[in-house]
Amino acid sequence: MESLLNIWGIIQQSLKGEEQDYTEGSIRRAVFLLAIPMILELCLESVFAVVDMYFVGKLGANAIATVGMTESVMFLVYSLAMGISIAATAVVARRVGEKNPDAAANAGLQAIILAIFVALIFGVIGIIFAGDILALMGAKSDVVAEGTSFTRTMLGGSVVVVLIFVINGVFRGAGDAAMAMRSLWLASLTNIILCPIFIHYFGLVGAAWATVIARGVGVCYQLVHLFAGKTMLRLNADGLKIDVSIIRSLVEIALPAAFQNIIASGSWVVLVRLVAETGGTAASAGYQICIRNIMFFLMPAWGLSNAAATLVGQNLGAQKPKRAEESVLLTAKYNAVFMGFVTILFIFAASPIISIFTVDAEVHRFGTLALQIIGSGYLFYGLEMVMLQALNGAGDTKTPTYINIVGFWLFQIPLAYILAKGFGWNAPGAFVAVPAAELLIAVVSWYYFRRGAWKAVKV
Repeated sequence: MESLLNIWGIIQQSLKGEEQDYTEGSIRRAVFLLAIPMILELCLESVFAVVDMYFVGKLGANAIATVGMTESVMFLVYSLAMGISIAATAVVARRVGEKNPDAAANAGLQAIILAIFVALIFGVIGIIFAGDILALMGAKSDVVAEGTSFTRTMLGGSVVVVLIFVINGVFRGAGDAAMAMRSLWLASLTNIILCPIFIHYFGLVGAAWATVIARGVGVCYQLVHLFAGKTMLRLNADGLKIDVSIIRSLVEIALPAAFQNIIASGSWVVLVRLVAETGGTAASAGYQICIRNIMFFLMPAWGLSNAAATLVGQNLGAQKPKRAEESVLLTAKYNAVFMGFVTILFIFAASPIISIFTVDAEVHRFGTLALQIIGSGYLFYGLEMVMLQALNGAGDTKTPTYINIVGFWLFQIPLAYILAKGFGWNAPGAFVAVPAAELLIAVVSWYYFRRGAWKAVKV
């Protein structure tokens, strides 16, 4: 009973939201205080996409195609936003660990300035060239005519998309993961309310306006707490000036971090094409169902991994590299236990899971096989995520980038083609390449983490 009360107390404290110094006290408690709101934050980010696609899907094929093409372009925006967010977390956490709140606040401010600058570039390009972008993506004339306003609005509103990611990174660096969670709660709820209303009155462009406004509401909530809240990172108008040295440091961390996401996601795109070529429509559909389940069950693992990044940053700032390492190892242990259970679930319950999403026998067969094969590498995936995010949290974003290049593009993709086409395994050959690559990345990530060079990185 006492242990249950302790767990409930940790949950309550994690959701309450306050900046934390994680350089002292129980590491186990610190992991859960950070991870719980981070997990919920990521789940809510998924809700955003699901809600939009649900309502847009009712508008027909052209609308769906427009959203898909626009999201392909927005992926670059998301990647840069996540890159700057990782940089913000690393630098802010380091300053917090150094017990220098003024420097932490300034780092957060510079991250926001950088985010606005990057977003404005994408926004201006999107507003001017929205139709040309759709045409370049292969859209037919009727899709361009119907979807240009949607694309223009989404890209034009890039500033709120980038800011909500980056400011959440600032809060995570300060140890206030619950604030990041609450801002997405507010944004998601606003989107759920506005999306059907705006689509009803304005059509497809209404979905874009609902998304932009909802993100904007979340950003306003964040800014109120940064500029008017009683927080360690409280910003003020007097500090609104560009610090070139800090921005340069943020860019040096952010660019490789953004590239990490592009590398990983790009490899999945190649695999999608290979599966379609060697297995046909049924294999492609089954693979997509598999990936959606994979991504859903990755949310807790991502939450734990992000917690490791904050713990590393703060403890390195406090000159406690041993505590930073211990935090990562404990987080990896928890992630391994969770991912181990999910691996067992995917191997033995793949068929009933896939049957929820399709009644087509051939799609079900490929989906089940994909989930069993790809799911077998889940444990490795969980370990690699923690190790790579720990390196990111230390500000060493280049090493994870190199590891991803080797693991995905120099190993996974060639192996997939060799097994699928060279050995004649077809689509299952591509499936096998995924856990093989994850094993390699996990081993290499573990090696570089244990080497400990990340402990000496300066940010």
